[in-house]
Amino acid sequence: MKKHGWLLLLIGILFGFIITKSSDTISHSDVQSAQKLFNLHFQDVAIDTMMQYLEDNRKAYDSMRMFHLENEIAPALMFDPFPLGFQIKPNKGINLWDINLEAKLPENQDDLAFFSIKDLAGLIKTKQISSLDLTKIYLDRIKKYDPSLLAFVTVTEELAMQQAEKADRELAAGKYRGPLHGIPYGVKDLASVPGYPTTWGAAPYKDQVLNETATVVRKLEDAGAVLLGKLVSGSLARGDVWFGGKTKNPWDLEQGASGSSAGSGSATAAGLVAFSIGTETLGSIVSPSTRTGSTGLRPTFGAVSKHGFMVLSWSMDKVGPICRSATDCAIVFDYIRGEDGLDKTARNASFYYLENPDLKNLKVAYFHDLFEKDTSKMSVNHQRTLKEFEALGIRPEKVDLPDDFPFSVFDIILRAESGAFFDELLLSGAVDDMVEQHKGSRANSLRQSRFIPAVEYLQANRHRTKLIQEFHNLIKAYDVIISPTYAGRQMLITNLTGHPALSLPNGFDEKGRPTSITLLGNYFGEEMLVALAEAYQDKYQYHGLVPKGLVE
Repeated sequence: MKKHGWLLLLIGILFGFIITKSSDTISHSDVQSAQKLFNLHFQDVAIDTMMQYLEDNRKAYDSMRMFHLENEIAPALMFDPFPLGFQIKPNKGINLWDINLEAKLPENQDDLAFFSIKDLAGLIKTKQISSLDLTKIYLDRIKKYDPSLLAFVTVTEELAMQQAEKADRELAAGKYRGPLHGIPYGVKDLASVPGYPTTWGAAPYKDQVLNETATVVRKLEDAGAVLLGKLVSGSLARGDVWFGGKTKNPWDLEQGASGSSAGSGSATAAGLVAFSIGTETLGSIVSPSTRTGSTGLRPTFGAVSKHGFMVLSWSMDKVGPICRSATDCAIVFDYIRGEDGLDKTARNASFYYLENPDLKNLKVAYFHDLFEKDTSKMSVNHQRTLKEFEALGIRPEKVDLPDDFPFSVFDIILRAESGAFFDELLLSGAVDDMVEQHKGSRANSLRQSRFIPAVEYLQANRHRTKLIQEFHNLIKAYDVIISPTYAGRQMLITNLTGHPALSLPNGFDEKGRPTSITLLGNYFGEEMLVALAEAYQDKYQYHGLVPKGLVE
């Protein structure tokens, strides 16, 4: 068990002991007052029958707090979003990826930081540049630009040099692991890497070291990738503010990178990494990808193992790539997906890369009302994007999102699950050490979680079951649905249902900051999202651009 965890446990036990010893017996007035929180009303005679149960329950809660739970212990009730009768196509293994063996070194080697994975892979395989030299280029850029961006929590320089040297030795010996061989990347600091802090972006955990390797990190190491460091997560996966400051958008240093995969979006867009890994529960891949002009893939729930990552919500968390193009996302996703025997929700589903598909065979729709009612400053870009898809030969049909659901209650699912994972933090009082303490902060959300009744949490999940089925019935008739990224309840609904999404840049606002459009797919339909996104990015160059001042 980690040292910091023991400290929180001991404080929590003491805190619980004080509560038990100092609190008075539960009274009728306590119950009458508590009812107001949940809009209930029991008669006095009914309250009389509850009193012993309430006292017994409180003693049981205090007793339960004496038993520590390791991070990897999930609830026995596992989230399974897939409707009855849904068949997962079996995994046929890693795709055979072509790399660009015709790639040439640029005159300005700083330009390499913005090359695609296929181009970098071609340069490494043809030995025009070594992984070690490429790694040094990125490390130099991190030292130069990160003090302004604050994208990195920890730079794993020693590890990166070791992994790069290993990649070069293997290549010299004739062993080539594939397109990620020798390619430098960064991972959101929710993922554990032995020997380095895993801070979760929060002051109470800034010295926490977890001596296990997250599955995604292990898979990327097996693919030959080089880990440059741990990228900023907003505090406990919220926003872009962490204990070291606010992570910036490379396109506008007066603006945060959005969150919570703030460091992943910022570092990718700024050319501090060749690609990055982020996580999403309710927009944390899509939002920073949008803000920084990156391309982000939020996979189907369960497509990628979450083992070794901090939990915000067992039933909503996903792990995915943030890159400079849809093709790069596809390559990285191919190597991190699948079962690992450590995450019960991870599935061994297929991902078949569609090279040069016939777009006329794609069945595409768009959320008509969201486009028509979009009054944001991004609406001009969104309308233009629809026309650009039509110019590719796409004729999207009109559809609309489900709307007859208690959407205001679904937030308690995330808050209840995060409250359970961080219960020791709350009971110990260490939650008060977090940087942000305002009404919208993660600290306040954790406090609120203690007032969510179990019955309401389960009722919300029952409504979620209906939502899953209704959205599945809508999207199964199509390969892709196009949506404005932030309009309506699209992001809330699809994160609750666990459907995949791909955010791709589609222009700039009046201040020169990136905007995006979102493509949505069926469960394990990532190949369709990539196919349409690639066709769009082949024709329209809004992606992979270099923010001003990041190449000299």
